Amino acid sequence: MIIDKNSPIPQYFQLQTWLREEIEQGRFKPGDKIPTERELGEMTGLARATIRQAIGNLVNVGYLDRKRRLGTYVQDRDTDSGKCTIIGILIPDIRKGYAPELARGAEDEAAKHRHSLILCNTDDSYVKADRQADRLIDAAVSGIVFVPTATSNKKNRLIIEKFTRENIPVVLADRTIAGLEVDHVTTDNYQGAYNLTKFLIGKGHRKIAVLLGDLFSTERERLDGYKAALIEHGIALDPDIIKSDGGPFIKDRYRDMVLSLLKKQDRFSAVFAGHDRIALLFYSVAKEMGISIPGDISLVGYDDLSFTTISLTTVHQPIYEMGQESLKMILSRIGGYKGKPQKIVLKSYLVERSSVKVFN
Repeated sequence: MIIDKNSPIPQYFQLQTWLREEIEQGRFKPGDKIPTERELGEMTGLARATIRQAIGNLVNVGYLDRKRRLGTYVQDRDTDSGKCTIIGILIPDIRKGYAPELARGAEDEAAKHRHSLILCNTDDSYVKADRQADRLIDAAVSGIVFVPTATSNKKNRLIIEKFTRENIPVVLADRTIAGLEVDHVTTDNYQGAYNLTKFLIGKGHRKIAVLLGDLFSTERERLDGYKAALIEHGIALDPDIIKSDGGPFIKDRYRDMVLSLLKKQDRFSAVFAGHDRIALLFYSVAKEMGISIPGDISLVGYDDLSFTTISLTTVHQPIYEMGQESLKMILSRIGGYKGKPQKIVLKSYLVERSSVKVFN
């Protein structure tokens, strides 16, 4: 199946990716005519406007060439190598969380400047990221946007070192690696979490539980912001309602954490979930147990993902812009910038919905 209509990935991007892979793997060779818009429509069920968008993007980055009244042909990229740059992007999973939005921002920025993007899923696995790194090096990419995997800083450094040995510049997106001086784009997780906790305190909540991971820099910074807001308002930290996990987000493991926290339900009136997927899981478990959100417990998240099951108060992260800025930063390096590592911290903002009640 070329197009998955239930996928969060835009359909034009799915078709664009399929065509690019067909070219890169040699099934469409330089000089070959690709299927017509009508034929692609019959193969995929897509509208012609969607097909034109996918083809147009590949024309812009030098994979295809439209010939009036004749059709669209595969470019000989060896003889047209100066027309575009290939950039790799390593993300956890294009189907989940914020990754689709991050990839879209990067892809749009790349297309705007006539560059090509190779998208690689790591599934937050060092082993898979290592394999994908080899694939990108073999593809002669000019730069890398990398979301560090759910593993140790040491192993993530090994991935980066693999690229730097080949003189391929790397920009970290979202997550950072302690002690490593490298270009990166992230958001102000500390301030966002501080503001969100302060918001709960302003609604009368003084017993605020937190549920998150401590593997990634992003959630560690959110935990620090949460603690700072409590301390500033004279609220003692209660270790029994601070639940953290040292691994990636796995539903079964986090479900156990939620159940463990709910055994102490009398100790808190609100829950700060480290990201929206944790918040959605908490909501689902609470609903199964007959616990009302926000009637019995208020709930907030982080990321501002699109949910229909809960109207969640959360922090909006500029994920699309993060993808854009990461691409701009890597293009700066490719263009010859030799200065010190650059750091961009984008601003987030609180989005108030209906998952928090005023607590007396």
